[in-house]
Amino acid sequence: MALRAIIFDCDGVLMDSEALHFSSFKKSLAPLGQELTEDLYKERYLSMDDRGAFAKFYEDAHKPLDGSLLKKLIEKKSVVFNELAESEGILPFPAVPELVMALSQRYPLAVATGSRRHEVEFLLETAGIRPHFEAVISADDVEKGKPNPESYLKALDALNASGKRSTAIRAEECVVIEDSREGVASAHSAGMKCIAVASSYPSFELSGADLVVASISSLKVSQIEDLFHVPAPQPMPSPKYSES
Repeated sequence: MALRAIIFDCDGVLMDSEALHFSSFKKSLAPLGQELTEDLYKERYLSMDDRGAFAKFYEDAHKPLDGSLLKKLIEKKSVVFNELAESEGILPFPAVPELVMALSQRYPLAVATGSRRHEVEFLLETAGIRPHFEAVISADDVEKGKPNPESYLKALDALNASGKRSTAIRAEECVVIEDSREGVASAHSAGMKCIAVASSYPSFELSGADLVVASISSLKVSQIEDLFHVPAPQPMPSPKYSES
């Protein structure tokens, strides 16, 4: 099976932005008297899109959450995130621009993220890597967030809809690069291989991935390709006969 496409998560993989997402959630909840700690955020909500994270938070707190309040929370979080991103700035992880550029010369690339459309477009443009991605799937494009495979399957559909290839790319010909347990599960549910980057969780919590690396800067193109290269069978040694 050959590698034909690579799909990235954004936050925690391409961009060092998880801390700003946490701060945005925390500030959005504070006026309502709801507290969110960083440990709880990482354990329960980091991998979710805004809709899923707020809904899960209120469920865990055993508090009612109607559609109107959920919409207000999502919009508030978006405003706060934009303000923090502009005031504090967000950078890609080291070596991300170089890796993305190198991979884009050999494979079609896409992003599938739980962030809102305007957030991910802003991050990719800021990092100077947006032109290298043929497709971007955001939380605004799906009904179900990770670990549901919808975002990765839609990213694949978008790549195939470009008309740039004579034959459609299949899920098993794709690799996903993720940073969360739910993201790994999402990729595998989509029928894709998955590389996990231990930027948000320790390596042992990501052991379900096909490959775990300490950081995106340590990931080599050859490691990605090796997931699809089956070693050639070694010839059997000729039998040796003892002289009688």
